Amino acid sequence: MRERLGFLLKHCSNLKHVETAHGFMVRTALHHDKLLLSQFIETCSSLGFSAYAHSVFSVNSQSHPHIYVFNTMIKGMTLCNSAFEALLVYKSIGRVGLRPDCYSFPFALKAVVDLRAMSLGTQIHSQAICAGLESNVHVVSALIQMYSSCARISDARKVFDEMPLASVCSDNVVVWMAMIAGYVKLGDPDTAMDLLSRMPRTQTDGAVLITWTSVIAGYAQMDRPDEAIAVFLKMQLENVVPDEIAMLAVLSACAQLGAFHIRLGECIHGYVKKRGFDQMVTLKNALIEMYSNSGNISNALHVFENMTRRTVISWTTIISALAFHGLGTQALELFSRMEMAQVKPNDITFIAVLSACAHVGLVDLGRYYFHAMKYRYEIQHEIQHYGCMIDLLGRAGYLAEALKLVSEMPFQPNAAIWGSLLAASNIHGDAELGELALLHLVQLEPWNSGNYALLSNIYASAGRWDKSVMARKMMRDKGVRKMPGWSFIQVSTRTHEFIAGDTSHPQFDRIHGTLFTLNEQIKTAHYDPINEFDNHDSDIGPASISYCSSF
Repeated sequence: MRERLGFLLKHCSNLKHVETAHGFMVRTALHHDKLLLSQFIETCSSLGFSAYAHSVFSVNSQSHPHIYVFNTMIKGMTLCNSAFEALLVYKSIGRVGLRPDCYSFPFALKAVVDLRAMSLGTQIHSQAICAGLESNVHVVSALIQMYSSCARISDARKVFDEMPLASVCSDNVVVWMAMIAGYVKLGDPDTAMDLLSRMPRTQTDGAVLITWTSVIAGYAQMDRPDEAIAVFLKMQLENVVPDEIAMLAVLSACAQLGAFHIRLGECIHGYVKKRGFDQMVTLKNALIEMYSNSGNISNALHVFENMTRRTVISWTTIISALAFHGLGTQALELFSRMEMAQVKPNDITFIAVLSACAHVGLVDLGRYYFHAMKYRYEIQHEIQHYGCMIDLLGRAGYLAEALKLVSEMPFQPNAAIWGSLLAASNIHGDAELGELALLHLVQLEPWNSGNYALLSNIYASAGRWDKSVMARKMMRDKGVRKMPGWSFIQVSTRTHEFIAGDTSHPQFDRIHGTLFTLNEQIKTAHYDPINEFDNHDSDIGPASISYCSSF
């Protein structure tokens, strides 16, 4: 009968099945069996019937208490997002004459994390010490996770450092993993990497891979893609074989760097095919983003078209990529294909669609999609959607309508929206709108020199030189410094960066010699680039050269 009940519990899928199993347990007196009762509680919790599980637990926990059953109940409550109830069960352990064991504390500490109940967490820590479990790897790793999740990384490190033999015992790799993950979670991948380099080597390849991957992801999330890629390459030297999660993390870093690491991205693409991961949707989405950010939109499209299964993220990523590269018509065609494929767009999809409309200048279509979001797709407008629509109207010259939309927004306009209006006023020579936009931008981002320069150009184009000079004076009076222009170009395998006014490049003299020759040839063609650029406050120098392929 035990085997029959166990089989029945494994195949429960609804409340009626659970009630049938419970009735069978009571009739056969199997509800007193700690293993079967625990299995019943676990089944109820996994199906979302935590209240039913707790009622059965309450009836049996008084007459036949066992710590195994209590632990299962605490775990089940945390899985059902009932952290408070889980801690009540934990507190009741002592009342029935039991003592928490090495499984009770980790489950209870997980509930503490869910509630962010730091004071209760420290009490449970003290109880673990009193129980003599302060050196148990499961308890220690749970304590580290609890302190890290509550942003108490120094306390987590203290627990780690006090772990006996923590620096030499490879059996404690779970503790090292928890500590490294804690540093990553709190945005300190450098310390995480330092610990990783000193972590004891273990035969648990999966644990080692997870730890390396978390550090790579940590650097990528902190917008430090160079370090993320360096860790990935070091992982290869350590003979740690990456899985699809590790490749996803490093592809994210490659996407941030764009063309700088396109070759590494291509190598990872080849590795994905070799390992048979080439039909994993998440990896394909990451490849689309990586190729798009590196400027290789044809490869991004090739990856997309060869996907056997596409999610809304897949469609949104490629539509965004096309819109970003100014291919608005193709982006809108893909959106039509997405609708025909009956894939429901999300709010991010419409940011891409509205951006595509702006690039192509399809104002009416943009208006349609903006209104259809709410009434057809039931997607609420966010400030990003208003920003896209204002940008679309501004580019097309509908400045009054754009300004009206700003006034009707349920959000306070941000710098991006006023920046769009400032740019539109520059395109269409509307000095009054430019002045209004700048007044708001000065409050939102007073350090941005580009805003003052753009307004000065608007006034200069309108022949209002006094106002143009005033805009420059306002910039100087506020102590705003103009950021130097910069550019880069890749020659063979090296990337060269040029900053206006910088003379540190090893071939500076040769570059300037070439620039002088080009300027002389341009003057011969009766065109003076110096005066032309001076009128618009642009920088002439190495930053303006993209003719380095011959060097």
